[in-house]
Amino acid sequence: MNTENLSEQQIIRREKLKELTKLGINPFPAELYPVNTTAAYIKNNFKGEENQQEFADVCVAGRILGIRDMGKASFAVLQDGSGKIQLYVRRDDVAKGDDKTLYNVVWKKLLDIGDIIGVKGYVFITKTGEISIHVNEFTILSKSLRPLPVVKEKDGETFDEVTDPEFRYRQRYADLIVNPHVKEIFIKRTKMVNAMRAFLNEKGALEVDTPVLQSIPGGAAARPFKTHHNALDIPFYLRIANELYLKRLIVGGFEWVYEFSRNFRNEGMDRTHNPEFTILEFYVAYKDYLWMMETTEQLLENAALTVNGSTKVMSGNIEIDLKAPFKRITMYDAIKEYTGVDISNKDEDEIRQVCRQLGIHADTTMGKGKLIDEIFSEKCEAHFVQPTFIIDYPVEMSPLTKKHRSKAGLVERFELIINGKEIANAYSELNDPLEQKDRFEEQARLMERGDDEAMYIDQDFLRALEYGMPPTSGIGFGIDRLVMLLTNQPSIQDVLLFPQMRPEKIFAEEIMHEPKENSK
Repeated sequence: MNTENLSEQQIIRREKLKELTKLGINPFPAELYPVNTTAAYIKNNFKGEENQQEFADVCVAGRILGIRDMGKASFAVLQDGSGKIQLYVRRDDVAKGDDKTLYNVVWKKLLDIGDIIGVKGYVFITKTGEISIHVNEFTILSKSLRPLPVVKEKDGETFDEVTDPEFRYRQRYADLIVNPHVKEIFIKRTKMVNAMRAFLNEKGALEVDTPVLQSIPGGAAARPFKTHHNALDIPFYLRIANELYLKRLIVGGFEWVYEFSRNFRNEGMDRTHNPEFTILEFYVAYKDYLWMMETTEQLLENAALTVNGSTKVMSGNIEIDLKAPFKRITMYDAIKEYTGVDISNKDEDEIRQVCRQLGIHADTTMGKGKLIDEIFSEKCEAHFVQPTFIIDYPVEMSPLTKKHRSKAGLVERFELIINGKEIANAYSELNDPLEQKDRFEEQARLMERGDDEAMYIDQDFLRALEYGMPPTSGIGFGIDRLVMLLTNQPSIQDVLLFPQMRPEKIFAEEIMHEPKENSK
C-alpha cells in the first residue's frame, strides 16, 4: 500500500479495509439494500405501544456519525437523507451463534465514523425517552477511507460547527455531511424553481432549451468565455444570456417561452457574482413592461409563499416583504435623490465630469450608458432595500429595449432591486430591425473604444427581426440571488452547490495539464 501523502487516520482506515476483506466482507457491495423507511419517518410517526407493530421490522441505511461503546452493547448515531436516529447494537443480537466476530471485531474495531451501513431491527423508546432502532442485523455498505471533520454536539445542539468557507465550498460533499442544515438551502432552492416553473406553466408558458455554445455571445453587455469548436474549426463562446434565442422563438410563433438558463460571464467574483450562474428568462408576445411588473410581483409573492409560507423574509437583521405591489421610481429620479444631481439633460462628457465629482471611476472607454450605470451602482443601488422597480432607463443603457412611448431619450425598461441587489431586468423588447441594427452598430463603436463588455452585432438575430416580431415583453431573473434572499444567505457561494474556486495546490498541476488534442 502506497502511504505517501496519507495521514495516519487514512492509513489506519485502509488497513481496516484489508482486514474486512480478509474476513470475507465486501466493504463496497453491489447488491440492492432493501431500505423501507427513513429516520425522519420513524421519529415523526412512532408512538410507542400504540403502533409498535408498524415499526417491528424496519430497515434503514445511512452514515455513522458517532459510536458510544458500552462493552457488550453500543449506541450509535446514523444519519440518512432525512436526518439522524439513534441505534442500539447489542453483541448477542448481531452475533452469529457463538462467533462474536461480527460485533467484537467488525463493529467495535473495524467500523469508523463516516462509514455507511444498513441496519435491520425494530423501533423502541429508550429509558431517556429517545426513539431508537434496536439493531438485529447490520451490513457494511461503504467503507469511509477519509475521516470527517469533527463536529461537537451536546443535548442536540451543535457548538463546534465546521464554518471554514474554504473547506465548505471546496468540499461541499463533506459540508453536507457534517452540516446537514445546509441541505435545507438547496431543498428550498429546488422548491423555489419548481414554484416559478409551475406559475409559468399554469399561465400557458412553454419551457424550451437554447444553445449554451454560441458563435456570437449576445443578449447582454458582458465579457464572455471563449473556446474552440474543433469539428467546425471556429471560435465559440459560452452564452452570457439566452435572450436573443428566446426572441427568435417569439418570431417563430411561440407566444410565451421561458428557460432556466445556465449562463457564463468571464468577469469578477464577489459575494453576489459568480462566473457561472442561473437565470430564468421569459418572453411574452403582445405584452409590455408595465404588464411585466405586475406579473413579476405575482411570481415572486407566490415563490416566497411556497418556499417559506410567508411573503416576509429576513436578510440578516432586515425584514423584507415581497407582498405586492412594489415601489416604482425612474432611473433619473433615483440618481437625483441620492446624489443631488439631475443628469437627465447632460451629455456624455458632462456625465463623465459628474462621475469625477462623485469620486466614481470614469475613463474614455466608457460611453454615456456605462457612466450612468456606474453612478447608479455606486451611489443609489444599496439604498433600495424593500422591493423597488427602477424604471425608464436612458436609451444608451439598453440596446435591446424599445424607446419609451412618451419620454424622449428613454426606453421602457425596469430593474427590480431588493436589498441593494439587482434581482430582475425587463424590457418592452425592441422589435424594429432597423433601429436594432443602429443600436448594435453603436455597441460596435463602443467595443472599438475599448469597452470589452459591449455587445456584438448578431446578423442572424437582425434577420429574424426582419421577418417580424410582435410587440413583446421579456425579463431575466437572477435565480442565485433570489435563493440568497429567500434563504437569508449572505454570499452567492452559499447557494451554489459547487462554486468556482482556484484549484488546490495539490491538484493544480494535474488540473492545469491540457491534453494535446484539446490544446488548439
